[in-house]
Amino acid sequence: MAELRREPAILAGECWEDYGLVDSGHGRKLERYGEYRFIRPEPQAMWAPRSAAWDAHGEFIPGSDEDGGGRWHHSKPVPEAGWPLNWREVGFTAQCTPFRHLGFFPDMAPVWDWMRLQLNGTTDAETLNLFGYTGVGSLALSQSGKVTHVDASKKSVAQARENAALAGMEDRPIRWLIDDAAKFTAREVRRGRRYDGIILDPPKFGRGPKSETWRLEEGLPDLVSDCRQLLDSDSKFLFLTVYAVRMSSLALAGLMDEIFAGLPGIIEHGDLAVQEEGANGRLLPTAIFARWSNPS
Repeated sequence: MAELRREPAILAGECWEDYGLVDSGHGRKLERYGEYRFIRPEPQAMWAPRSAAWDAHGEFIPGSDEDGGGRWHHSKPVPEAGWPLNWREVGFTAQCTPFRHLGFFPDMAPVWDWMRLQLNGTTDAETLNLFGYTGVGSLALSQSGKVTHVDASKKSVAQARENAALAGMEDRPIRWLIDDAAKFTAREVRRGRRYDGIILDPPKFGRGPKSETWRLEEGLPDLVSDCRQLLDSDSKFLFLTVYAVRMSSLALAGLMDEIFAGLPGIIEHGDLAVQEEGANGRLLPTAIFARWSNPS
């Protein structure tokens, strides 16, 4: 039976050559993406910035409603089509998107490292990336074997394929699927499929390719249950991240504890965070997570 670790953990990402959290505070954060710097809203940065003046190429100005929206304001030229970045051997394109993101989630870097560690150097694993976005996580996993990448957005999957080509990884064994993640997972259960690992990064709200509606609080329990049926005692991990919700990581862990009761291993939960650059860099929380691992 999987052991639930009740004490929360912090999974913090450090900056690397092509990305850094330069400063944060007063509800905003200053980041560098290669040679460009951007300011974005960050409600959890409740403290004061370390620097009084931020020099940036652009800032995302949020909309006035709670449902998101907003626009980029550029004070210096930024390539509209994006620019290349790297995380380890994985190449991809960064770009200012209408959703305030820049084409990948830098706080996921320690998650990619952790998943690779669970697979322990194997090259014949089969993993599943649900809500895979622009594919950086799928490319990271592909060093360990076959990856099934699922996202409802045609644009995101197209960008993922372009990222694979940019990284010289277009020949990696990755299935790029435009599909509703919940419906695809349910079909995989009926097919009797299994995976060695699953990464699950659902949005708070979304729509599938046929206008299917996804609401996190309603759909997550069934989705996690279906994911559990795709894993067995020889599988290695499931990693679940949740952003921008009024929910505790302990709630995610409680759900996983119930659903994963028949498997060995460990269930952990806590915060994802990014550490600011420089000495005594502060930790900026970005999301909550729960994960199951089977180290045996």
